[in-house]
Amino acid sequence: MNSNEPIRDAKTLGTGKMLVLGLQHMFAMFGATVLVPIITGLSVSVTLLFAGLATLFMHFVTGKKVPVFLGSSFAFLGGYAAVVAAGEQYGLTQAQSLPYACVGVACAGLLYLVLAAICKAYGSKKIIRFFPPVVTGPIIIAIGMNLAPSAINNCATNWGIALVAIVVVVVCNIWGKGMVKIIPILLGVVASYLVAAITGNVDWTAFKEAAWIGFPIKGEETVFSLIGNCDKGLLLSAIVTIVPIAVATMMEHVGDISAISSTVGENFIEDPGLHRTLIGDGVGTAIAALFGAPANTTYGENTGVLALTKVYDPFVIRLAAIYAIVLSFCPKFAALVTCMPSATIGGVSLILYGMISAVGIRNMVENHTDFEKSRNVIVAALIIGLTIGINFSGSLGTTITPEVGNSATGAISFSIGSAQVNLSGLAVASIVGIILNAVLPDKHESEEHDSKLSGSLGKY
Repeated sequence: MNSNEPIRDAKTLGTGKMLVLGLQHMFAMFGATVLVPIITGLSVSVTLLFAGLATLFMHFVTGKKVPVFLGSSFAFLGGYAAVVAAGEQYGLTQAQSLPYACVGVACAGLLYLVLAAICKAYGSKKIIRFFPPVVTGPIIIAIGMNLAPSAINNCATNWGIALVAIVVVVVCNIWGKGMVKIIPILLGVVASYLVAAITGNVDWTAFKEAAWIGFPIKGEETVFSLIGNCDKGLLLSAIVTIVPIAVATMMEHVGDISAISSTVGENFIEDPGLHRTLIGDGVGTAIAALFGAPANTTYGENTGVLALTKVYDPFVIRLAAIYAIVLSFCPKFAALVTCMPSATIGGVSLILYGMISAVGIRNMVENHTDFEKSRNVIVAALIIGLTIGINFSGSLGTTITPEVGNSATGAISFSIGSAQVNLSGLAVASIVGIILNAVLPDKHESEEHDSKLSGSLGKY
């Protein structure tokens, strides 16, 4: 395992080492995967179950070729918050609103299938150019900025406990070695949780009452609970709010598959093909959402483990998926996670939300987005301005009082027939950004083209 030569067949290492490698991959994805349901109010057990199942489905669709794990996506956190906030206007609790958000996520997953079909028919490069970094970058930046206030609200419940999480994450990420550097979020959560427990800041009631073994899926938490008993306006609002986020996550998917290809030394975009990985991710997300789990996404944490160990056999990833599925049938474990103090969640999420925005910036920098072009400045400015402006404005239709874990405060409201639709700032900004990028002329590029053409003609 310490050899510079990559290992593509883990069986050569023996059963014991394979099992440990699978466990390492589970720990790599664990911290971020369970943090999403903790923040949103979704079920930890269902999240683990469908992260494992979605990963196995992805491996099946791609012919067991791609060493990828599908864990919880942070990109949709703003969408969940906006739908829960909108649900309050309909007199619904968080638990009652979440199935509506899950419908939106399921529809976003289906959008992957549309892109997969187009990629298969016309080729990946022709499609991706309609979603350049100047669109996806600002969308990702705005997602993180929208969520930051909820992290501060959670931190404010006990800044001492929150700071423990923040410091541990920073120290492990900057100075950590080996596995410590790969799982700083998990270590931050554990350290802060322990401090909270020692200082008497944890309510253990739910943990004591939970059973050791139980079925993770509950009917009232699934999308199917809305059949014959849903508000059409909120349902449509949820779909329109969340589906545009898929534009950013699909581009993230392309980037992650490219990163895995580079790490492993195989072109997975060509074989088994981007359309297959999109199908795996999209179907995994859609099915997970139907049963009350968050959206899935390809996990860079596990790519880091691949680079560290140089064991590229996808089988070890499938082992991690099986571990996650087994763990999902332990309600006692899920209760241990849900007992976590809000301050611990706030500390790690403050860094994570900032990292989401930083990823958007990095996305534009790495792709050399040219902000000397006025059209690029306009596209990015409107995406960020509309997202933040609408989200924190009380003058546009819906006004919502911020609460812990919920930073959405405004939306554009209108009616379609008898149904009232509330569009979050992110939904409006995504739609506007995509349209503007498609219709605004690239004047600088045209001038360069004319100059080159004139120069060529001058030779004759």
